[in-house]
Amino acid sequence: MESSLSRLLVGLSVQISRSDGRVHPATVKSVDTVKSTVMVEWHERNICRGKEVEVSELCTLNPDLLDHINAVTNKAADPPLVQDKKYEGRLRSSRIPAPSSFASRSQARQTCMFQAPAPVPAAAAAAPTSESSQANPETIRPDIPPSSVPTNSATLNKQRRKNEAKPAQLLPFVRESVKENEEPERMPPPPAVKGRRKSVAPQETNKGSKRLSCVIKPPEMQTKRGKFGEPSRPNQKFYEMIQDFRETLEIIPISSADLVEPHRICVCVRKRPLNKQEINRKEIDVVTIPGKGALLVHEPKHKVDLTKYLENQMFHFDYSFDETATNELVYKFTAKPLVQSIFDGCMATCFAYGQTGSGKTHTMGGDFTGRQQNSAKGIYALAAQDVFAYLSNRKYSNLDLSAYVSFFEIYNGKVYDLLNKKAKLRVLEDVRQQVQVVGLEEVYVTTAEEVIRMIQTGSACRTSGQTSANANSSRSHAILQIVLRRNDRASTLHGKFSLVDLAGNERGTDVSSNDRSTLVETAEINRSLLALKECIRSLGKNSDHIPFRMSTLTKVLRDSFIGEKSRTCMISMVSPGMASCEYTMNTLRYADRVKELNGNSKASGAAKSQEPVNSSSDEESVVDTSVYDAISQVAELEEKVYVELQRATELVKAMEQTSYNIESGLPDLVDHSRKLLDTVLALQSAVDQERMTRLNH
Repeated sequence: MESSLSRLLVGLSVQISRSDGRVHPATVKSVDTVKSTVMVEWHERNICRGKEVEVSELCTLNPDLLDHINAVTNKAADPPLVQDKKYEGRLRSSRIPAPSSFASRSQARQTCMFQAPAPVPAAAAAAPTSESSQANPETIRPDIPPSSVPTNSATLNKQRRKNEAKPAQLLPFVRESVKENEEPERMPPPPAVKGRRKSVAPQETNKGSKRLSCVIKPPEMQTKRGKFGEPSRPNQKFYEMIQDFRETLEIIPISSADLVEPHRICVCVRKRPLNKQEINRKEIDVVTIPGKGALLVHEPKHKVDLTKYLENQMFHFDYSFDETATNELVYKFTAKPLVQSIFDGCMATCFAYGQTGSGKTHTMGGDFTGRQQNSAKGIYALAAQDVFAYLSNRKYSNLDLSAYVSFFEIYNGKVYDLLNKKAKLRVLEDVRQQVQVVGLEEVYVTTAEEVIRMIQTGSACRTSGQTSANANSSRSHAILQIVLRRNDRASTLHGKFSLVDLAGNERGTDVSSNDRSTLVETAEINRSLLALKECIRSLGKNSDHIPFRMSTLTKVLRDSFIGEKSRTCMISMVSPGMASCEYTMNTLRYADRVKELNGNSKASGAAKSQEPVNSSSDEESVVDTSVYDAISQVAELEEKVYVELQRATELVKAMEQTSYNIESGLPDLVDHSRKLLDTVLALQSAVDQERMTRLNH
């Protein structure tokens, strides 16, 4: 049967499915009936490629193949009768007994050479003698072996009785058509005769048909693949367990028809879809959004005996958005209520937090097409459009307000103006203890299109780097501020809306790197995220003391944490892949603690009781902060050296004046030189201390 199936399939052009989902033709080269597989080959980019494909999968992609094989097999199993054919060869008569199996014509004749003797007359039969038998030798055919010829009457009678007990059935006179040059293998087998040995050829055909039925299964008997996808998926067991659990859930995603509830501190979470790299790796989605602010993480676990199981952890937030939610829907429930609050005199802040590649810049800045960003579809642009819509509203037109926009980034604790060629800025406090970003350019805007152009200009200048999650990852905190000022002489501040795109939080766990720039990034991200949570904690408790001086980020956002008119919204971005499960849990724990500060958290006790592993966002983190403290000390002394050098530049310009008096200016030179020397020596000592701390870590 293997050879017959090979003859049917080898050389056929069939459709096959690749692991990446492509379907293309290929040629069958060989058949393995034991494994029920076929080997196919095709040419791709001038390279001959091969693949082993199951016959059941082949029949699924090629529905006509099963009909073709069954038709040919049935035709071979039921050949036409001989009488239906007409031959032009010569005819002869015969009385040949029916053969037990199909054999060649010469074999059939040889088995029929010894025929039953003709009826003998009574006189001759009464006195048979051995002499008469010997006297008539012509009665014995010369081609009969001597052993088959009876030699005496006793032997003859014994043979006759034996033949009477089992008479040989003779065929009736038929006209046998014989073609002289026809091969015996192509002759159809004659019908079997009762009492003869059973034929072998039909058994071979039945055996082959039985094997064929095992190889080619009907569609209803084939293995189901629709529920759990491809069986070759990595971690297939976890995938099936997650799918079974999701079938028990009632999923009601958030929609634009739902009501927006007012919150002083709003915490929500957004899940992005699997990206192309995760789909190609057949990554498992471990995050489920049932709706109504709930989020489930199916955390894969192994027991001591390596048994796989899921630890389903539930989180509750104000809003939860699944992978189908658009930026417009997210904006409606998060930033849109804050836009209206700044017209009421509030200081609002909306920031996106999460792992690199989780969709923070996509949410805040707009959709990406390759590396090109459509800034008109981000929360930045949507907020700007609503600001000008409110300015034209009759309700707020009598306030006589004007809109100003500034866009800057914070990288390694330093501030850079993204609208002024990344000029370095300084963050200082004035005599009224108001934090001022010295040199920050505020641009007067009248339309949302101007704001979008500024967003595009600033985003192109933003500091980025390559990470394992994103080839063009933002490594800084980007802050877009929309400021409303009254049209009076003092340009009195009426309201401010700060939209913050935070740097990826996974860099905070990278403490094993020997690269100092990476450690500086880590220290600043850790400090800023911890300070941000502490400020929100104090805001939720209505505390008199707000620890905004802990980082540059919280210094800049001080207005959003002071006073009763402060509003804050946090959008936590999570990646759904199984490989990002640890970072996803750290992000959700951070957001859960922020929500906990507001006193309305409904998170499960299991989620609260677990401590993050290497979490960059918690004060209870197991990471030693001595390295970060040393780096922070170096950064502060570096800033002091910069200030002293700027003072030295002023002295140099003064000495260039023709009216400069060296005698009167010498004390200033000596005093400044001593300060500069002391600061530089302190910086050198701090750098040495940092190096020793890193070596001992």
